[in-house]
Amino acid sequence: MLAKIFSGALRGIQAQIIEVEVSANQGLRSFSVVGLADTAIKEAKERIGSAIKNIGLKSPLQETRKVVVNLAPASLKKEGSHYDLPIALGYLLASEQTNFNPNDKIILGELALNGDLRPIKGALSFALLASQKGFKQIILPQENVKEASLVRLSASQNNLEIIGLNNLKQAIFFLEGQLTINQSKFVLADFIGKSASNGINLDWVKGQSHSKRGLEIAVAGGHNLFLQGPPGTGKTLLAKAAVSIMPDLASEELLELAQIYSASGFNISEPWFGQRPFRAPHHSASEPTIIGGGSPVKAGEITLAHRGILFLDEFPEFHRDVLESLRQPLEQGEITIQRAKTNLNLPARFFLIASANPCPCGYYNEPNKNCTCAPSQVAAYRRKMSGPLMDRMDIFCWVSSLKYEHLVGEPDIDKETMAVKQNVALARNRQKERLRGEGLFINAEMTPPLIKKHCPIDNVSQEMLRKSVDSGDLSGRGYHRVLKVARTIADLAGRENIELKDITEALSYRQR
Repeated sequence: MLAKIFSGALRGIQAQIIEVEVSANQGLRSFSVVGLADTAIKEAKERIGSAIKNIGLKSPLQETRKVVVNLAPASLKKEGSHYDLPIALGYLLASEQTNFNPNDKIILGELALNGDLRPIKGALSFALLASQKGFKQIILPQENVKEASLVRLSASQNNLEIIGLNNLKQAIFFLEGQLTINQSKFVLADFIGKSASNGINLDWVKGQSHSKRGLEIAVAGGHNLFLQGPPGTGKTLLAKAAVSIMPDLASEELLELAQIYSASGFNISEPWFGQRPFRAPHHSASEPTIIGGGSPVKAGEITLAHRGILFLDEFPEFHRDVLESLRQPLEQGEITIQRAKTNLNLPARFFLIASANPCPCGYYNEPNKNCTCAPSQVAAYRRKMSGPLMDRMDIFCWVSSLKYEHLVGEPDIDKETMAVKQNVALARNRQKERLRGEGLFINAEMTPPLIKKHCPIDNVSQEMLRKSVDSGDLSGRGYHRVLKVARTIADLAGRENIELKDITEALSYRQR
């Protein structure tokens, strides 16, 4: 007899329907899996045989049957252990040990040897797939139910039933109609704003008012920020303090992030999930780690930083190919990974905070310190920060050395942080309302036509920008970035129109 069960496969962060066809006919005992299955799937026959035997039914290893499992489409490589449950149920259906209608269900789950179900990765992606394709139910391990319930945030959600099960026997009883499973209640507050920050807030940073203002603008509009200065002046602390002023995630942003982290194998039910991401890879990280790739293809740090911050400390110490590969995602908000048999688009709408010293020793042009670097060393160090890459930075801040009076001052703990965070949240709300019809969230995402629409300026401001462009101080890209930063400065001030002082301040942050 032939049985067909619907399951799914992950390609990047998106899911695709997989048909699990099981044929169980009398003949010499054998169990084979075809359809470009990886080792984890081919080993499934041992887990399935033991699980079926331990719930009191006849396993394919006990009967004289020729069992063939086909995973269609056969041209797509299949990976992972979540095919255990659909293959087991397909065998029981084909061998007439159970009877149910599998047509409107997507089934996923890894089996333990005793028949228990273990959690899988990508549950939310599979739930979104089931919803989009019109399936009535998705059946998966109980531990994945909370994650899959985020599908309720999707506009295409069509009353999909999310069925969480603990073991194979429970799955059989449910499918045969002998067991009723109650739907879990979805509570958005369980995911948004529940996690703690890294414990560093803006009040920790002494002095540096100019840099703190630049950080506020960068976070409010999602603009790329470059921090430069001698060692020990607070560049890293400033970047980490950005977490304390980041606004809460919108429900649409939460859904995007949950899909990325779920497909990447993270447990999004953990307390850390629900806050905007702050990713800080080490400078020795490889290009696939930062950009994404590998075999199988996995999301990189720029995708894990989606809707949040990617912080690259010691920026010039990163490999040159890693830095140059940031150009496309910084401009387009996504990364295209092309391999011989794979072509994937992954979201990467992050904003970059980079920090660097002025030279290898860190004291170039410092009045109270002698620089020990040769001119050739300084030139080689700065060549790592190429012109095209630096032109994609919106805000440049020099983080200067501090005086003793700044270090011993006692600030009002949390007052500055809370005030800035509130101001950033208000500015982001203004941007979201303005760009709602475009499907965008922040000013940094605006395209040139939208900049022309939402960033009108007066004649005096136009003349100032004309001089900067004609003198070569601003490129075409830089011109548009200045307008976007000025739009954010006006939003922070609660102004509807961009004024000359907003343009002046935005231009001041373009000075390297």
